[in-house]
Amino acid sequence: MKLLCLSNGHGEDAIAVRILQALQQQSRSLNIAALPIVGEGKAYLEQDIPLIGPTKTMPSGGFVYMDGKQLARDVQGGLLQLTLAQFRIVRSWAKHKGIILAVGDIVPLLFAWLSGAPYSFVGTAKSEYYLRDESGLLPRRTWFERLESWSGSVYLPWERCLMKHRRCKAVFPRDRLTTERLRRFSIPAFDLGNPMMDGLESDQRIRPSSSTKSAADNSPLTLVLLPGSRSPEAYRNWQRLILALRDCLDSFINQSFLFLAAIAPGLELKPFCDSLTEEGWEESISKPRGIPKLKSSKTREFSQRKASLIVTQQAFNTCLQQADFALAMAGTATEQFIGLGKAAIVFPGQGPQFTPAFAEAQTRLLGPSLILVDRPDQVGDTLQALLQAPDRLHLIAANGRQRMGKPGAARRIAACLLEQLR
Repeated sequence: MKLLCLSNGHGEDAIAVRILQALQQQSRSLNIAALPIVGEGKAYLEQDIPLIGPTKTMPSGGFVYMDGKQLARDVQGGLLQLTLAQFRIVRSWAKHKGIILAVGDIVPLLFAWLSGAPYSFVGTAKSEYYLRDESGLLPRRTWFERLESWSGSVYLPWERCLMKHRRCKAVFPRDRLTTERLRRFSIPAFDLGNPMMDGLESDQRIRPSSSTKSAADNSPLTLVLLPGSRSPEAYRNWQRLILALRDCLDSFINQSFLFLAAIAPGLELKPFCDSLTEEGWEESISKPRGIPKLKSSKTREFSQRKASLIVTQQAFNTCLQQADFALAMAGTATEQFIGLGKAAIVFPGQGPQFTPAFAEAQTRLLGPSLILVDRPDQVGDTLQALLQAPDRLHLIAANGRQRMGKPGAARRIAACLLEQLR
């Protein structure tokens, strides 16, 4: 049996890889290949999953739907030619009796339907939580926003038509609320969890080379910093995160802090470190402790007042697991952190991803676990309020786990896929 995986973005690639690895473990007879519609598919290559067809990174980074100018730049960069070539590959795959797994949004789903092959769909981009929670529709500010729920689901009728087609064998939404809604339209939807929460385990802890303990507190308050993964936006986001750090230190005079900056491997570390030095953070010549394989070229340590700040392109899981709270300007990483039952404080940037509109939509997706503020200088007060509200933190923990689901989704989806395809 031949299976082609279509995905359209860095986060979608990572989710697809988890499912494909689970499929390989459960079926040795499956011939697997991948076609990333957006980007170069590095996540597949790192796991030795073969790519077929052309790939290319476009100027927008995949966020054409957020800005018409980005779409124009992508067209000038060869988007139409790339799309046509990719479509030919998909059609050829179908002619040779291959099946398709689409991961992402309507783009790979449409490719799968147009191919003529049997297909399944993992919906990562949409959730009913954008429109409603378990109590009903969310209040919206304008009539235009209220119009978003006109069709009865976050998935529009033409999307549901593709999911309901006879060649669509299974649909795997990202949460139970969305699954239940799609089943009302006779769509073969399965509530098996969100693969985004797989592979986040870590039993290690990062410790600064010098102690940041204060007399009033036996251990530092730990925050993970998530600036996003795309250049140059992540560098701009970092400047705003630095302002938030300053506000935290000003708001907690006697509290020690440990900040863990989780930087995507594809970014340059130097701009992050240079910005810290300009802000008065002093770099340590020693290396952080706790994880034996931390490389000095990918991990740096800084200090200021009663705070240590570790900038690292390694140990992403450890950063998420160890942190008490997050200061976030990211998409997938923020959702993963909240899925661990913790709170994230966010504030919008200039985009193209983390704009005010994106941040507002993210608050609907993640509910009370995500606290949106307008400016970095409001972070300190927000953090103070959270620490003084244990009942609120308990609600946040339950909410995050409910919306993001339990680990093991990739394995469950793979087993269901094999059963449906047989």
